[in-house]
Amino acid sequence: MGRRLLIRLMGAKPLKDGAEGVFRYIQVGTSCYVALAQGANDVANAVGPLAVIYFLAQTGGIAEKVPVPIFLLLFGGVGIAAGIAMAGHRVMDTIGRRITTLTNTRGFSVDFAAATTVLAASKLGLPVSTTHAAVGGVMGVGLARGLEAVDFGVILRIVLYWILTVPAAAFTSMMIYKMLILFVPAA
Repeated sequence: MGRRLLIRLMGAKPLKDGAEGVFRYIQVGTSCYVALAQGANDVANAVGPLAVIYFLAQTGGIAEKVPVPIFLLLFGGVGIAAGIAMAGHRVMDTIGRRITTLTNTRGFSVDFAAATTVLAASKLGLPVSTTHAAVGGVMGVGLARGLEAVDFGVILRIVLYWILTVPAAAFTSMMIYKMLILFVPAA
């Protein structure tokens, strides 16, 4: 009786899917929470070094704390949005479908856990990855259903790519620096 009255007061139709149907709507909020966490953390990770370079170019020195101009934050946000628009569908497909089967309640759990972890790390000043937190959350809800519910082959490939990213970025930055030395006169 109470549930029907609440549904009538809200002007909604009863959900046939039970909890999964309710969490379909709640997950919109937790997905926004993940977006907030990603903006708070990943934009800072990307813009932090750029802000130091900008500060150095403007003042000729470095400081313990560097002010971050709004235009750099906007630049970082646009960059992350562009990256998500270009290749985000592949990452979302892998995390959302290939590691384990997700439902609305599992997705809510992943979103809430990943966003809370990332925001807590951001508050502590730790540069963590929202994607890493999401993969950990998906793996966690999969493991809650048993080892057979998780595709460890996909997890192994993801971890391997994360490990390979460090030397690949190091090699790429070394090559860019070597090219800059050739074209930019020493001060």
